[in-house]
Amino acid sequence: MADIAIIGGTGPEGRGLALRWAMAGHHLILGSRDEVRARDAANSLKLIKPGIHVSGHTNRAAIEKSDCIVFSIPYEGLDQAVSDFEDCLSGKLVISVIAPMDFRSGYPKALTVAEGSAAELIQARVPDCIVTSGFQNLSAQDLLKPDTEINGDIIICGDDLESKKFTMELADCIAGLRGVDGGYLGNSKTVEGLTALILYINKQTKSRSTIKLL
Repeated sequence: MADIAIIGGTGPEGRGLALRWAMAGHHLILGSRDEVRARDAANSLKLIKPGIHVSGHTNRAAIEKSDCIVFSIPYEGLDQAVSDFEDCLSGKLVISVIAPMDFRSGYPKALTVAEGSAAELIQARVPDCIVTSGFQNLSAQDLLKPDTEINGDIIICGDDLESKKFTMELADCIAGLRGVDGGYLGNSKTVEGLTALILYINKQTKSRSTIKLL
């Protein structure tokens, strides 16, 4: 089983993914700028599902302890975060679950990213890490309910086949989800953009829809 660090692990999405992956037997490390907050978040997950392996550390310590790093932070802070930890991201698998969006108009709108996507921004800043993307379209509320089966497909993009396969396996280990090969990392832009559309539809229909390929 893998040691997986989640940067932004104290947020709803980060905690939800950590819970599901820990339930599958992986060792999760929640990263935060505030180590106490990270530990509190880890303890809250242990209350939901006793016996899982999850701990909390500073972002840097979490990265240093893991070979797989998941970025689950607001897009606005991504560039700075990657710059801050560039020295310890080299050679590691980095999974982006970020969907750049703007909510100022009252509804979600996909943002244009100069590099193409949030995932490609990470790759551009740290060329010698391996980047994949996925999990942008999941409901944190559903992830945090351990007995809820989420019926959907997770589109995984990346240029390295083995890393993409591993990321797809992380999708497969969550009950009801299936990892789907979404091609090269450049396709992340399309998947990230779908998130704004799904959120809009969910708001209008008062539902929590996911992607399902038939």
